[in-house]
Order: sequence, then structure tokens, then C-alpha cells
Amino acid sequence: MDPIYVCGHRNPDTDSVVSAMAYAALHNALGDNEYVAAMLGHPNDETRFLLDRFGFTDPIILNTVRTQVRDIDYDRPPNIGANVPISHAWEILHANTNLSAVPVTHEDGRLFGMLTAGGIAESDMESIHRPFVEAVPVFNLLSALEGHIINNEEDTFDVISGEVTIALPSSGGCLRGVKEGSIVICGQQEDVVEEALKRKASCIIICQGSLPEKYMGLSSSTCIIATPCDAYRAARMIYQSIPVQRIAQTEGLVYFHLNDYIDDVRDTVLQSRYRSYPILDHRERVVGTLSRYHLLRPRRKRVVLVDHNEKSQSIPGLDQAEIVAIIDHHRLADVQTGAPVFMRNEPVGSTTTIVATMFQERGLLPSEKMAGLMAAAILSDTVLFKSPTCTPRDRRMAERLARIAGIDLETLGREMFSAGTSSEKPVDELLRTDFKEFHIAGHDLGICQITCLDIDRMLTRLPELFPAMEKQKALKGYDMLLMMLTDVLRCGTELVFLGEEEAVKQAFSTGPIVDHHVFLPGVVSRKKQIVPALAALWG
Repeated sequence: MDPIYVCGHRNPDTDSVVSAMAYAALHNALGDNEYVAAMLGHPNDETRFLLDRFGFTDPIILNTVRTQVRDIDYDRPPNIGANVPISHAWEILHANTNLSAVPVTHEDGRLFGMLTAGGIAESDMESIHRPFVEAVPVFNLLSALEGHIINNEEDTFDVISGEVTIALPSSGGCLRGVKEGSIVICGQQEDVVEEALKRKASCIIICQGSLPEKYMGLSSSTCIIATPCDAYRAARMIYQSIPVQRIAQTEGLVYFHLNDYIDDVRDTVLQSRYRSYPILDHRERVVGTLSRYHLLRPRRKRVVLVDHNEKSQSIPGLDQAEIVAIIDHHRLADVQTGAPVFMRNEPVGSTTTIVATMFQERGLLPSEKMAGLMAAAILSDTVLFKSPTCTPRDRRMAERLARIAGIDLETLGREMFSAGTSSEKPVDELLRTDFKEFHIAGHDLGICQITCLDIDRMLTRLPELFPAMEKQKALKGYDMLLMMLTDVLRCGTELVFLGEEEAVKQAFSTGPIVDHHVFLPGVVSRKKQIVPALAALWG
């Protein structure tokens, strides 16, 4: 079963990561084992501390949900070795009428070439005009003819070469014009066998009958083979004994890898003329083939969005994915679906609170360590219950989870915020901390939020931060770029900004602003205090 990826937003915070993990754990515990928690980036310091604190490994990092080759129902024909006879390859193509080609591989599974029915037919027609074979392995020939060598056991033969001749009964001299080193096919014609031996034929193939008994054990430089096939079939099977590597296409091959994106593959296929293309894995081994019809209705990746419903904050390639559900506590934004989906959006302080409620509704108790992690996520997103987004339900749920985990919320809160973003981090990393984009009434803005216990140390780095903010603002084309330095102990935010100073004054009713930063007492929530204030200002 294909996985269902549970993804939070870009630049993930603790609530985003934990709600994804908890939602996946809930469904997997109920028997839906295909749910996989994912992150759209590396966890921040606070989240890393909590994952280690409660003994969890990181969710997988997912970079995109664009449809890839691995997502389609491509063909999985058997791979054939380069030394396999043409007859075996033809049996495979004949048994699988939907296949237009089969991959030819080296012994280690790497691609050697592609073999088509047309290539086999072309080789067969060529044998009519040029009835000559070069170095056909004896093993291949015996298998195709269902025959055996009747020479003396000490005579050894590895390969057979020569012009193929069928000796028919005639009134004139037998084998007239036959050269030394030819391959002679005959029936119960002792004179033909003797003449062929005299002319040093490379091989004599005696078809049906009892004549081979006379030459049993004969020591000769000519390979003598007895076969139950008639002369016509024996002649055709000689050419079918040729190794497929002789006729497989090996130059100008077009192939794809499992991780290639379907829209890129489609462009390549439209520009080429082949009917079938080999697919390789990360070790360059052949795993299947795809044809044009596979691209008509590719299977899309399935995702659950948690803690966001805005396209700019979501995973790249979302328009190519199937959204299964949305679990969120933010305003409704611009994510669109092609069909009805399960959606749960509630005005609480943390998405993890919603997921914890779903555990309760299903009568399922989370494990002790999961309960502790979920309690921490609620503490993080409600800023120790001080955020205006916090509701009594958030507090009750966090306390209930803390009892299950056997932890003290106040102690945990101080530990996790102390382990939060370090002021010593590079400025680029600081600007990516819990960063989100917003598009409000024609204005584009980016807001990052850093929660800490002491903002003064962060402010000493403003000379480094402003140039980096200027660069990012110009690169992304933002009208405004904000950095929220939220102090848990002072219950307020130092707002560092680039953009319209007058807009900041009006939106937050501040006094004079010095050097593009101002302290906003009581402001700790981006979702409920910063974004709504700017939205009201801009209409």
C-alpha cells in the first residue's frame, strides 16, 4: 500500500512536527498502517530537544510530492542476461503481449540494452540474405535444438561459426560449393555426413532418425550434433541461438530513474520515438519499463496537511498530490482540492490539541512518551498558555497528557524554551526559524518567530540581521519582512521589521520607533495578533 504522508508546514515548529507524528500514530494504531509522518525541513533546536527528551527518531524529511516514476504502475518484465539466446527472449515477448521491449542487463542488473520484437524480426530477416552465424555458444545451440554432441568425450567445442547449409538429396555430387568451416544440416544421409567431415565442416547437425548412432564417439574437429528437430526448424533455431547482446539496442538509449518527475519524463517521451523505456533505481539497476500509456493517469502521492492550509507554506508539488485530510487551527487560506476531503479546523491554540481530541474520541490512549511530546507541543504553540490563541481546552488537554506522561508542565516549559533557538546561530538560520509567508490584500510579507527567555542577546546581533533581512526581502519581493523575538518571561515580542514604519505604528498603536524595532507588550501570537492587525490595516 502506498504511504500517506502527514506533513506540517515549511520551516517546521514543534506543533507542526508533533501534530504530524501524533496523527500518523493515531491512524496506524487503528490499523491504517500506511500513514507516515514527515517534515518539510530540519527541526529547530526546541523540537530537537523534545524529540531527544522523549526518545523519538526524526520523521522523514520530504522535499516534494510531485509525481515521480516510482508512483506509476510501470511494467515489471523479467530482465534477461546479455548471453541469453534470442529464442528465450522471444518466448518472453510472446507470452507478454503487452510488452513492446524487454531490458537486457549485465550480471549485476545494470542496463546493457533493450530488445524489441522488431529487433528480433529484423535479425531473422537478415539471416535469409546472409545465412552466416558467428561464434554461437554451443550451450545456446544445444538448448535451442534440444540436441546433444555425439563426438568423443575428449573433443571440446565452445562456439560454432560458419555459413548455414541444408543438404537436400540430389542427383549430383553432394555439398557442391560448400566451403570449409560451414554448418551442414542433413537428415539420414550418410554420404552427406562423410563429405562434410571430409570438407572439414565446423558443425554437422543430423536431424531425426538413427544415423547418429554410427558416429557416436567419433573423434573429430567437426562438432557433430544429433537433434530431434527437422531440418527446417534446426536451420531457424541456429539463428535463434545467437546471444541477445548481438542484436539488442545499446546506443542512444533513453532511460529514467525512479526519482525522476513525471512532468519531466513526459517532455522527454514526447521528443523521442521509442515505445518502451527502461527504469533504473539509485544503483543503476533495471527495475522495470514504462510506456506512453503509463503517463496518461499516473498515481498521485497522498498527503495529510496539518498545522497549515496555505499553499505558500505547504510542500512543493502539492497541486500534483491527492490531499486526503487537513487538520489545522489557522484561518482558511488558498489550498484547493479536486474532491471532498476530511477537514477539521478548530479555534484552539495548537493543532496538537485537535489531534489529542481525536485520540480521545477514538477511545485510544497515547503512549507515555507520545503524550509527553504532545503536551510539550501544546505548551510551545500557546507559549506556556500565555498566547491569546490559548483556550481552556488547550490547557485541559495539556494537563491530561502530562498526567499520562508523568511530567510537570512548568518544568518542561522552562526546559524546552531554554533549549530554544540559540543567539549564536548564523543569521540566515535565525531568519528561517518558524518562518511563514502571507499574502494579504495585495501585500506580500514574511514573518519568522523566535521564542526565547532573553531577547537582549538577540538584539545585540541587529547589525548582522538587518543586511540579511534586506537581502531576503529583495530576493523574495516582500513588501514587509518581520522578525518576532518573543520573550516568554516578559510575555511580549520585540518586533524587528523592514518595510513601512507607518504601517507598523498604525497596526500596533506604538509610539516612536527607533532603528526598525519596537517592543509590543502582551503580543506573543503571530496568528492572532500580528497577521490580523496588518490585515485590518490593509483592508
